[in-house]
Amino acid sequence: MANFNFKKKFGQNFLNDPNIINKIVTSINPNNDDIIIEIGPGSGALTKRLIQYNSNYIAFEIDKDTSKYLIPLENKKTKIIFEDFLKVDLNSYIRNIPHNDIYVIGNLPYYITTAILEKIIESNTAIKSITVMVQKEVADRLAAKPHTKNYGYMTVLLNFNYEIKKIVDVKRTCFYPVPNVDSAVIQLSLKQDKNDVNYYDFKKVIKESFQFKRKTLLNNLKSIDRNLILEIVTKHGFKEDVRAEEIDLDTFIDLTKSQKNSKHER
Repeated sequence: MANFNFKKKFGQNFLNDPNIINKIVTSINPNNDDIIIEIGPGSGALTKRLIQYNSNYIAFEIDKDTSKYLIPLENKKTKIIFEDFLKVDLNSYIRNIPHNDIYVIGNLPYYITTAILEKIIESNTAIKSITVMVQKEVADRLAAKPHTKNYGYMTVLLNFNYEIKKIVDVKRTCFYPVPNVDSAVIQLSLKQDKNDVNYYDFKKVIKESFQFKRKTLLNNLKSIDRNLILEIVTKHGFKEDVRAEEIDLDTFIDLTKSQKNSKHER
């Protein structure tokens, strides 16, 4: 492994702690008819364990230099795709594979964590769970609760479809080469009860709500009539000067529902 040409542009830090690997692998329980998608398998430390489930397995790896570790792991149900995950059409790889559930696992490069998570949840694929290694600071933000400094746009966006929990904190020494920050593994589990609002309408509302953190919701959220906003936040027990980081998921959903009423009134 020391002889591998690690590339900073890909944010490569390979996980090599067997205890953490075991926690990630055992966080899911797929069967033979499921699909496991791994993002950034690197040297294949997780891959070697994941393919033991004998599920349909697809990995997306941007660095072709890792082929010496990954190609030998291919078999009838295991496929390694050397492409940038952010550029692939995920559905084109899974639509012809008969399956029940889909699981996503990945050690995500810190600089594109948000982009990858958005791509996954916007792939129009019913993914049962997403288990990813991210920078600890990001994990704290994604699992944050309202009224805390870490609560923000991505927290609310992910909560729209998924329950979020932290599985384990990971010290920087669990990687080679050793990164400058600690990490954490989080798991997003698909909610059984679907929200009755359009995801993209919801995304627009929360993006607008969080655009200027120091401003109140009323000053940020211009796409909804002011009186409607006041009516909704008051109903949920908030005051007129409430900020987005204080508002829970249900309130944001009600605000999204009110958009149509707001447009109609105008």
